[in-house]
Amino acid sequence: MTNQKRKNHTQRWREDFRKEYQEQNPDVKSMRDIGKACGEKWKTMTYEEIVQYYDIATEKRAEFEKAMAEYIKRKDNGEDQQSGEDSDYDE
Repeated sequence: MTNQKRKNHTQRWREDFRKEYQEQNPDVKSMRDIGKACGEKWKTMTYEEIVQYYDIATEKRAEFEKAMAEYIKRKDNGEDQQSGEDSDYDE
């Protein structure tokens, strides 16, 4: 389980925004310009728009914590035999 799988609400929103922004503006390649547009959009978002991403992040965090608890339990019981494989946890 990598750190990338534990994203907060702003990170999840930023990822979605970048994807959409780059699709709509394929000529803009500068991360600085994309970041600036991202910041401008974030400032104008309503509470309801932000809460959607907060709810998603909270749900994903609960899934991660459950998967981690199961992993630790298996590891403590000697049941974890995955060697170098990724977990089944999905974003």
